Amino acid sequence: MPALYLIRHGQASFGAEDYDQLSDLGQRQSRHLGDHFAEQGIIPSAVICGGMKRHRQTAEQCLAAMGLSETFQQGGEHFVLDSDWDEYDHLQILEAYTSLPGVGEKMVQDMAGENPKVGFQNHFSLAMQRWCEGEHDHEYRETWSVFCDRVERGLQAAASGNGNVFVFTSGGAISAVSRKLLALNNVKALSLSWTLANAAYSKVLAGKSGVVMASMNEHSHIDGKHRALLSYR
Repeated sequence: MPALYLIRHGQASFGAEDYDQLSDLGQRQSRHLGDHFAEQGIIPSAVICGGMKRHRQTAEQCLAAMGLSETFQQGGEHFVLDSDWDEYDHLQILEAYTSLPGVGEKMVQDMAGENPKVGFQNHFSLAMQRWCEGEHDHEYRETWSVFCDRVERGLQAAASGNGNVFVFTSGGAISAVSRKLLALNNVKALSLSWTLANAAYSKVLAGKSGVVMASMNEHSHIDGKHRALLSYR
């Protein structure tokens, strides 16, 4: 039965000029994930990668740790770039939210506190809720429903393959898959996305009876003695 391993990228560079690249921790997480897969004998027959830099860097580090860099070269027969697995445009979602009266100023104030990540997350959660409500779709280049449809299209294509398929993507895309396969409402799907660890993976099985979610957010490989590698943002 084909198995899809939906892999969330390693930690990106929060606060940097270019967010869309792995931090030092993100690179270590990605290599450690590759070590884990190799130790468990989980070898892909194909690799699908979202089009974002952090997706490709996670794939490169993970596959290098597995000794599979030459087998799965970008542009090769078994390595597919698929933008259906790209993350939503969080900057545009935030822009629509912070354009509301007084919101931008409040966000700046909250991020100037002792924990800017917490301040950012609180406002980002509100921005995401506003996006998925569907009442302001005209403000967004890609609506929540269109985003979910896109990811579901990517899922359908990935599930048509054989063997183990590694899919390197983002938390939002994985939450959209869970929304589909676990019949979650929008709020539940969004809340689930906040719990997904960097370089964690979720397993999807594709059989004659359809596509099912076998596991979510597996990250025991970055727990216990490797807990220093654990991050969520």
